[in-house]
Amino acid sequence: MNEVLKKSDGPTGRRTEAKAVRRQQLIEATIDSIARHGIGGTTMSSVTEGAGLSIGLVNFHFKTKQKLLEETLLYLAREHHEQWKKAHRADGQSAAQKLEAIVASHFHPRICTQRKLSVWFAFYGEAGRRDVYRSLIEDIDTERFETTIALIREIRDSGGYTGPAPRQVALGLESLYDGMWLNILLYPSEYRRTAGKDHVMAYLASLYPRHFATPAPDARWI
Repeated sequence: MNEVLKKSDGPTGRRTEAKAVRRQQLIEATIDSIARHGIGGTTMSSVTEGAGLSIGLVNFHFKTKQKLLEETLLYLAREHHEQWKKAHRADGQSAAQKLEAIVASHFHPRICTQRKLSVWFAFYGEAGRRDVYRSLIEDIDTERFETTIALIREIRDSGGYTGPAPRQVALGLESLYDGMWLNILLYPSEYRRTAGKDHVMAYLASLYPRHFATPAPDARWI
């Protein structure tokens, strides 16, 4: 037969797929454990129990709890990165549409969930390891930040706007993202994902009214 088997059809491919599935199960269980117990209360046992796997498997894939935590943080950062990059790569979009896609990615239902926000802030609160965690995702964050600055500069120049420098606006957006995430985490009955995005878009509309529309007001914020 001349038919070429796909890599995943052979024993090696199946083992590779199974390994990836096990790693993902352990990362998802780590997210659940941190959301429930915090980083300090998360152990290899709590993770394996949540994943329904053995201690031997988590040791095989990650060796240590610290490595598991770092891989979990990288997973969340890469997930968010892929979310905005996918929208940003779409053909025919203006600078304003691309910037709105970056904003929307922060409040996407796959990204902005209570369990994942709990994990982000758990990592932010780890004073002893904060520098390590920041260094792991610095390149990912920097790419988004610099892309945002370039889009803001294009919008400002094309619209003839005056006002804050693009870097100042980008820093304002970063602060709004973090602030909205914290409010959504702490006050889920008052702050929704859609409201979070609306607040950020209202900020952009106040600076660049010919490029962004102010969202319809919510009675709770009047």
